[in-house]
Amino acid sequence: MNELLKLTEEKMTKTVAVLEKEYKSIRAGRANASVLDKITVDYYGAPTPIQQMAAVSVPEPRILMIQPWDASTLKEIEKAILVSDIGINPQNDGRVIRLAFPPLTEERRKEIVKDVKKTAEESKVAIRNTRRDALEKLKGLQKSNAITEDDQAGGEKKIQKLTDNYCKEIDNLSAVKEKEILEI
Repeated sequence: MNELLKLTEEKMTKTVAVLEKEYKSIRAGRANASVLDKITVDYYGAPTPIQQMAAVSVPEPRILMIQPWDASTLKEIEKAILVSDIGINPQNDGRVIRLAFPPLTEERRKEIVKDVKKTAEESKVAIRNTRRDALEKLKGLQKSNAITEDDQAGGEKKIQKLTDNYCKEIDNLSAVKEKEILEI
């Protein structure tokens, strides 16, 4: 049963880690290199993340600068950014690409906050699904007489406590991201 609890906690931890990564890639009006995480460039036939092909820096709060190590890849990087869904037009000066992050409108902020809430709710659903799977395994263990009814009840309480803790953590992450978006 301890192994089941450990496995359940690992799955819930991974769900929260995925949410954190997702939140980092959400554009909040400031230049943030993690918006490039999902963009890959066709580099000699292989999809390659921009961070593996160029130095990415933030020279000003609203400017992201991409300086490729191989100047011949400048056009490919620019094209990959254009076809991505980050909504920023790259400015190519022949040596570097600059991404200027425009200030967000109030309407756009509210849309982003809706997306943040939706992503948080999807993560909570994943946590609850993990809980459901763990509870079913516990019932199976009890039916096969591998554990007692008392062990099952204790396990259910522990699994519910894990679920509550991870749902609270998701709420906290969501609140922090919403505040960040609305304050800028």
